[in-house]
Amino acid sequence: MSDTISTSALAKSLGISSKELFHILESKGYICRKDDQWQLLPAGENAGGQYIQHPKYGQYIGWPSDLRIDSANDTQSSAGADQTLSATAIGKLYNLSANRMNSIFSELGWIEKSLKGWNLTASGNKAGGEQREDYRSGIPYVVWPAAIIDNKAFKSTIGEVQGEIESVEAQQTNDGGTTGFRDKFEAKLRTTDGHYVRSKAEMLIDNWLYMAEIVHAYERKLPIEEEVYCDFYIPTGKVYIEYWGYENDPKYLARKQQKQDIYKRYGFKLIELEDKDVQNLDDVLPRMLLKHGVQSY
Repeated sequence: MSDTISTSALAKSLGISSKELFHILESKGYICRKDDQWQLLPAGENAGGQYIQHPKYGQYIGWPSDLRIDSANDTQSSAGADQTLSATAIGKLYNLSANRMNSIFSELGWIEKSLKGWNLTASGNKAGGEQREDYRSGIPYVVWPAAIIDNKAFKSTIGEVQGEIESVEAQQTNDGGTTGFRDKFEAKLRTTDGHYVRSKAEMLIDNWLYMAEIVHAYERKLPIEEEVYCDFYIPTGKVYIEYWGYENDPKYLARKQQKQDIYKRYGFKLIELEDKDVQNLDDVLPRMLLKHGVQSY
């Protein structure tokens, strides 16, 4: 039978900070913060947690000295559908740091950096995130439902981060039924920064972004369940760019309307360009980007 030790002592034995351990225990549903005090929950009692009354320090929660909290399987199985996970707890599932996980959630557009900490976005709220605040420092952070690990957009991004490359065939057959469009307009034009794009207009846009020293991605998957890809994505400002061409093609027009509806539904920042805009990128793009907080030149 193992000894019962305090949370601080358990954190020390695990080689992590007390703050990190409190976050993990909270994310696992073992404890919760109420009236500036940590309260033991039923799941924590089942894990061996118990209240200890100390003659000098008062009441605190004690844990078995051999409590397992850092196992990926333990973290995943103990978190029920109604439990929440912190970035630290989720990161342990993939051997990634909390900072790296928050960067991934930011790239998905689910959180955004505040002066200190992270704030939940509208998209993050739809994904099930909950805004929290550190009880001591007041620094904001976000926790996630256990089901987030099954979210399609999240799984795709994790796969990319860990070097698992999504098949081109899957992209072509699932992108809104546009296999014919991708086959008809292959990405054969090489841009200044090495991207291969499908039209001269896209090449001009890509080259303009590169020369303006704006980091961008080409045909980045939108962070949603649907298999939809943008023309360009600018991480700074979380801005998407779509170039609309081929206006005489009924199938293309239907696809255009479908994508516009998706951008509107999810509240994504979108810049839409047509042929007349491509001919005047120096006048058009700086103004459009500035509206979304992205400065050029």
